[in-house]
Amino acid sequence: MKSITINGSQRESVGKSATKALRNAGKVPCVVYGGETPIHFSADEIAFKDLVYTPDVHTVVISLENGTNVECILQDIQFHAVTDRILHIDFYQIFEDKEVMMEIPVRVVGNARGVKNGGVLRIVNRKLRVKALPADLPDFIEADITEMRIGTKMYITEIEQEKFKIMHGDNTVICQVRTSRVIIEDEEEEEEDEEGLEGEEGATPAEGGEGAAAPAEGAAAPADAPPAEE
Repeated sequence: MKSITINGSQRESVGKSATKALRNAGKVPCVVYGGETPIHFSADEIAFKDLVYTPDVHTVVISLENGTNVECILQDIQFHAVTDRILHIDFYQIFEDKEVMMEIPVRVVGNARGVKNGGVLRIVNRKLRVKALPADLPDFIEADITEMRIGTKMYITEIEQEKFKIMHGDNTVICQVRTSRVIIEDEEEEEEDEEGLEGEEGATPAEGGEGAAAPAEGAAAPADAPPAEE
């Protein structure tokens, strides 16, 4: 997995007034958990651009002014309800020999046979939580949908999990190919049209000849018919 380095300064004070002063200066207060003691630091808000505003996931190296480097992953982030600015970020320290859980994006590849035949692809889970050693965390989970037909679903059991484990039940659906509603409506209209044509052909009376229908008894005779002999 790719890694991003963020240069930060260790915080001496963690009170409300100090936190407010950091935010006013364009910095984000942060904490790293998972080690022997929490590490409080701050960094420029722009430093988190490639970490937060992207669909990709990364591990993070926090490089402090005192020369300390801490490898971690993003755990939680808080945004301002109105301005959407970053208010606070929590990180979790990782170690080479300890497994860690992380949400990994799903990347769909291929063109499903069902979609070619008019179906619609629906992605149910765009991210999956996985557990692995830091070195084995994937950048993304690849889901090949090439052989999927209309009405079929792809479950997590179809994903190769040699170096990591997906922390969801076996019945968790990644994506499915559904029947298009437009196709159903078109087929129904065609069937109705065909039935209508068959009905019209069967109802057409024969003109003259042996196939002509005789008038019913008591029915009025045509105006130009000769008078009946007494």
